[in-house]
Amino acid sequence: MRRTVPPMLRALGNHNYRLWALADVVSVTGGWMQVLGLNWVVLARTGSATAVGFSVLISTLPALLLGPWAGALADRFPPRRLIVAGEVAHLVIALLLAFLVWRELPLTPIYALTAAGGLVSTLEGPALGRFAGQVVPRDDLGNALALGSLSNAIGRVLGMSLAGALAATVGDAPLFLINAASFLFVLGTLAVMRPGEFHPLAVSPPEEAGVRAGLVYLRGHRVLLVLFALGFVLSALGRNYQVTMAAMTEGPLHAGAGGYGALSTVFAVGTVLGGVLAARVRELTVPLLLAAGAVTSVLQAVSGYAPGLLGFAVVILPIAAGAVVIDTAKSTRLQLDAAEGMRGRVLAVHGTIAAGAGAVGAPLLGWLCESLGPREALLVAGLVTLAVTAVAAAALRKPRVAEIPVPEPALATV
Repeated sequence: MRRTVPPMLRALGNHNYRLWALADVVSVTGGWMQVLGLNWVVLARTGSATAVGFSVLISTLPALLLGPWAGALADRFPPRRLIVAGEVAHLVIALLLAFLVWRELPLTPIYALTAAGGLVSTLEGPALGRFAGQVVPRDDLGNALALGSLSNAIGRVLGMSLAGALAATVGDAPLFLINAASFLFVLGTLAVMRPGEFHPLAVSPPEEAGVRAGLVYLRGHRVLLVLFALGFVLSALGRNYQVTMAAMTEGPLHAGAGGYGALSTVFAVGTVLGGVLAARVRELTVPLLLAAGAVTSVLQAVSGYAPGLLGFAVVILPIAAGAVVIDTAKSTRLQLDAAEGMRGRVLAVHGTIAAGAGAVGAPLLGWLCESLGPREALLVAGLVTLAVTAVAAAALRKPRVAEIPVPEPALATV
């Protein structure tokens, strides 16, 4: 039975989504507690920021290498079954990490478990994306993704705050145990959902399964390809504000670590506001995505020349909000504009591109900041993203007859 709720919260009118949203907050909170705990353990034992970077790298490599295969898996099997298997694997990994940290064993097995966790997340990710389309009807999917952005922001703040407090009082090992408990909560939530209220999604039959079939499908869908390309540029040059904020605070703003912390807080507040804004929009469309991309690009280009720390903070607040609107609109369109039996592979390619954008964008922006200066780097990056957004808008306005005619795959509904 569907409850009557305000339009901004319409996805919460679905019983199964209410349960899933709560589980999402719990899971994200536990996940961030483990991330911070793991980074602190590595840093404390090695004293090396490079070692922390290596730990992050090995957790993201599976997404770069195996993403398309994970999508093919999600399109072939019911997502709920894959999520249960993934949550159980995450639970075991978290318990093993808690034991290794508690016994202060060498970092080698910790690195191995970190890589295993990244592999499980890669295999589970597309299934989680498809599952979002089962707990809400099609018309509520965009709102559910927007509320998911809010859940991620809330869980991130809670996880980081609790991790800092607990690590200082009871040590690092409990952080991993709490994360393990969060996976138990998710498994319990899946068990009590109402099967009759799931919205069925089509899956690919064996002859249309696999990575090759997914790539052939994407080749004939210009809108999806343009969204991938635009998303890569916006993520690589327009989203890596950890780098540019650090460069601005240490350089022109002369604000130091305190200023960087203040700007990080402002950016976090902006992401929450962006989630609220995206949730209030009835339909997340491609024109909205392009408009948000253009506005954030202009703001980025001028942000470096804002007067002082306060002026810079005022400009990055709407940039952070716009980034959430862009990501939510892009994820919504990639799911709704793709065939149901191809969503897993589309989402997997999206995840791979996002991981590649982070890997390319951060060092590129760092090099621009060192070569040109932070202000000039922000100007160049903003102008490039604005130009690419304009090109994407022009490409999307071309007649659809220019697309390669690729027949929709035969699909089996489950």
